[in-house]
Amino acid sequence: MNNRISLRTITAFTSGFLLLVFLSGCKYLHIDVANISHPPEVGSLNLLAETFDLANVGYENSEYFISGNASAFTNINEFSVKGKWLAEPTEQAQYKTRIVVHRPVDPADFSGTVMVEWMNVTAGFDVPFSLAAGHNEIYRSGHIWVGVTAQKVGIDGSVNGLAPLHLKAVNANRYTELNHPGDSFSYDIFSQVAGVLRNPQEIDVLAGMQAKHLLAMGQSQSANRLTTYVNAIQPLYNAYDGFILHSRTINSSSLSQSPQPDVQTPPAPQIRKDVNVPVMTFQTETDVTGLGYVAARQDDSKHFILWEVAGTGHIDNYMVGFGRSDSAGAAEFAEVAEVSSVFGLVNCDQPINAGPVHFVFQSALRAVNTWIVGGHRPPAAERLNLVSASTYALDTNGNATGGVRTPYVDAPSAILTGKFNTGDAFCSLVGTTELFDASLMASLYTDEAGFVAAVINTTQNAVNAGFIIEQDGEAIIQWAPQQWQAQQ
Repeated sequence: MNNRISLRTITAFTSGFLLLVFLSGCKYLHIDVANISHPPEVGSLNLLAETFDLANVGYENSEYFISGNASAFTNINEFSVKGKWLAEPTEQAQYKTRIVVHRPVDPADFSGTVMVEWMNVTAGFDVPFSLAAGHNEIYRSGHIWVGVTAQKVGIDGSVNGLAPLHLKAVNANRYTELNHPGDSFSYDIFSQVAGVLRNPQEIDVLAGMQAKHLLAMGQSQSANRLTTYVNAIQPLYNAYDGFILHSRTINSSSLSQSPQPDVQTPPAPQIRKDVNVPVMTFQTETDVTGLGYVAARQDDSKHFILWEVAGTGHIDNYMVGFGRSDSAGAAEFAEVAEVSSVFGLVNCDQPINAGPVHFVFQSALRAVNTWIVGGHRPPAAERLNLVSASTYALDTNGNATGGVRTPYVDAPSAILTGKFNTGDAFCSLVGTTELFDASLMASLYTDEAGFVAAVINTTQNAVNAGFIIEQDGEAIIQWAPQQWQAQQ
């Protein structure tokens, strides 16, 4: 069949049912071939990511420019909350953007899985929040990580940006040739990255390593865009083998927006039940209530699973700062501490959430990778317990009940919430931490030995349940005595 056949023409002669039958018998649309080039040798790549040397974990860091003609899309059917959306390509535009690749130095260390992140641009520049939460698992398991500047803001910035850290502001000489026609074309750009990874070119971004599986992920706004991608674009191209929608909100992103025709998606859409690859939606407390995801909750199904994690914020202290120097999952990164500022750029009135997002997200990465390579599906998780759409059912210590359980809430040293913080812009997303004082710690655990015993027991429960990786559980247990001593 013609790769660009108009599905609108088909709908003029057939019912919606026959159209679905027709689509099920078609081959997937061909992903347009993108071009790969090296950036100018002016300065170095710009990305607010880890602060340690990747060579210390056996990795190397490279940047490439990717260019070509990308399509925008329009809808065929009326988009419903059930997510069974039909779309087709429309106009094309030229683009040139960049990708960043973290790959093992030794090809023998490569797992075969490439984790492709739609980088977040809410702050006005690229931020790889999923890498921030999960980098230890990515590196120790030998995965390749690819960060995609999929949206225009990453290149050109925005008037509401937190700081002038978009590419053309940081290094105009290096990035001057980049050109993004607008976010209507971002979905096809993301598909073309998958095409490059599966079909190496003369400039091979994987340096000779063969991608067997592609796992797409993105956090917050990026998760909203991937929700639209899963429902409308994945059925067209089958570009990815699985998805992690990391902290999505109540909504998904528009399929198309100005200056192209505005194609909105409905409020609170679910993931389509006939999705053909594994999809995990990974949610924090902030996401479920404060950002309204509760209205889009759905039951687990053949290719869909939902994890909601107790004691967590949309972004937290580890993701925005503390964890950037964590190269090996050292015990000190299990600390619960009261920190109110992010590099002096964001200052909040209450301490930022210091909960277990990164530990559970690392387990999610491992579980979903196992799933997409043909192994068992991730363990099912309880939903967080609510007394209303905006209020959690709390335990006697003040922490949320239900959801994915960890020692941070089952042997707590603090009240950890996803509620909106106050202060500078973005503080609403970072949750809160309120450490217990020495008298409350003593009333709960008697002494250090009692606290350590409780941490050991609850950590083992989380490991056995599949929500914390054993190696990470060891770090949590190792830190427990120091946590007790810090609160005396």
